[in-house]
Amino acid sequence: MQQTLAAKRILLGISGGIAAYKSADLVRRLKERGAEVRVILTNAAQQFITPLTLQAVSGNPVSTSMLDPAAEAAMGHIELAKWANLIVVAPASADVIAKLAHGMANDLLTTCVLATAAPVAVAPAMNQQMYNNIATQQNLATLKKHKFHIYGPGAGEQACGDVGYGRMLEPLELVALIEQTLMPATPLAGLRFTITAGPTREALDPVRYLSNHSSGKMGFALAAAAAAMGADVTLISGPVQLATPAGVKRIDVVSAEQMHQAALKVAVQSDIFIGCAAVADYRAADVATNKLKKGASEQLQLTLVKNPDIIAAVAGLAKQRPFTVGFAAETQNVLSYARQKLLNKKLDMICANDVSQPDAGFNSEQNALTALWHGGEQVLGLQTKAALAASLITLIYQHFSQQQTTSEANK
Repeated sequence: MQQTLAAKRILLGISGGIAAYKSADLVRRLKERGAEVRVILTNAAQQFITPLTLQAVSGNPVSTSMLDPAAEAAMGHIELAKWANLIVVAPASADVIAKLAHGMANDLLTTCVLATAAPVAVAPAMNQQMYNNIATQQNLATLKKHKFHIYGPGAGEQACGDVGYGRMLEPLELVALIEQTLMPATPLAGLRFTITAGPTREALDPVRYLSNHSSGKMGFALAAAAAAMGADVTLISGPVQLATPAGVKRIDVVSAEQMHQAALKVAVQSDIFIGCAAVADYRAADVATNKLKKGASEQLQLTLVKNPDIIAAVAGLAKQRPFTVGFAAETQNVLSYARQKLLNKKLDMICANDVSQPDAGFNSEQNALTALWHGGEQVLGLQTKAALAASLITLIYQHFSQQQTTSEANK
């Protein structure tokens, strides 16, 4: 494991909520990357996870009270506040968010936050209705105004059975955000990325269209990761329900032909092009002007024609060709088909994606890839799409840099 957080001191505050069970894994993941971690548990948090558990995984005593005579003899809460390079509150309940927003200091965690000069991050975790409540949203807006980092929340099914925003991000997602906060280095500064994402829709008539199950989450995660590393990112997106990542320029398209035109226009201005979109291979030869009506026949015949091959067109540019990375979403013979595409489309790299797996691929929060290039490959195992994107962008940059170095040496 790369020691990306070596010698970094992270104070983890855990407030009350069912998501506290994830915090032990978060501590373990941070320590894997070289961080030293100390933990504060609120009284409510101790109803969900014990100090002994956190002491075992962190290797340090766990703090629970401001009124510990042994600790406070040396002004323990001030020492903790000074010790930390970063304070992370995960999970951050609606209650603790409200206290932090209003500068309260009535327990050890809120006192340390008020007394620190280090950056502070909160990872909201609560019922979706509580998260959407105007009071919570105003409190989060106050924290943002005060330069707090807000990690999440994610969306999905909650412990109470509700579905929506309010889930604490997964430990690996939090680790990636912590790395960005503590290491604001921008290795990709000055590089221009173009990334395609999401599905395309191919009209049959004014009502119906052909499409696929792509959610766009992988492409958006790649755009967010590249932008976080300092790249100038243009995201060409098909129809999706996702917010534009911070610092990313977005071009919305619908059809494969529209994506093709946008991609070729932007690709010649790019250093790296990643074709992550699930582009429809075919479109209707003729789009009906009016809605197709159900006839007496039991069958309806459609004539389909091929759509332009966007990634092959970019890789085939004679001038101003970017380093070109494709995706191969397959359900069988995944690596074999991916290698064929790598060669046939003259790509620099391709990411083999087995979309037959129920816990990865389309519409999932997780994914697993095998990156293939001429002469090598690397497996990127099942993980959140945010964590996977950060690893893949780093791998792409390494190969792009090697290619640039070789080109310069051959001149």
